Amino acid sequence: MPKLAEHDMAALLAPPPAHLADGASLFLDFDGTLVDIAPRPDAVAVDSRLRRLIATLIERLDGRIAIVSGRGAAEIAALFGGLDCPIAGSHGAELRGVAQAEMPERPAALDTVAARFHALAEARPGLVVELKPLGVGLHYRGVPAAEGDARALAEELSAATGLTLQRGKMVFELRAPGDKGRAIAALMGAMPFAGSRPVFLGDDLTDEPGFATVARLGGAGVLVGPVRETEAAYRLPDVTSTLRWLERIAENAA
Repeated sequence: MPKLAEHDMAALLAPPPAHLADGASLFLDFDGTLVDIAPRPDAVAVDSRLRRLIATLIERLDGRIAIVSGRGAAEIAALFGGLDCPIAGSHGAELRGVAQAEMPERPAALDTVAARFHALAEARPGLVVELKPLGVGLHYRGVPAAEGDARALAEELSAATGLTLQRGKMVFELRAPGDKGRAIAALMGAMPFAGSRPVFLGDDLTDEPGFATVARLGGAGVLVGPVRETEAAYRLPDVTSTLRWLERIAENAA
């Protein structure tokens, strides 16, 4: 499916619950989709409502649900206090909770990246360095004026190390190769997902490969947040509306 330009966004309707109620699989991004983005990544918490919702969806969809996040898989599991469903972490580079579980070796160059990012953060208070199993993020949400310096350093280090430069919402991340679309495709080849219709909810540019993959596999992407060019077929305006929609899915699948 070709990307839709902003003038075509009227076509991105809210997806009806019936779209998922019959034999579908749910793939869910975390930050910006299930929880609001916080000023610092470590300020995010999972409340009882979200824990109950995910547990209910796992039960009602016979296990056909996975979290697909830029965070590490272990961190996602810890935030939920344990999860009885697969997790694709580190932008799809990690697969946890499935027979074909994957955890690539951490690139040694990330140590250099972390040191350089920390040095810039000390010089520009408000920048936040996020250490991940297979990546290092430099967040400038707390100091938007530092975007240029953060981008320049990230681009320099990407060229020097060969690490993937991932742009996100007010963050530049250098990481090992990974792809949310590839992770979703791998999960769709395994039980209990095989043979179902995939639906992926995400908010960021990092989710576009996932949207493209589910469309190719006969499913649909759901963009969470403001209108933009996207491979998604549907849109929900924010995290609150997304949680309400997922709760209706859980009720309809009962």
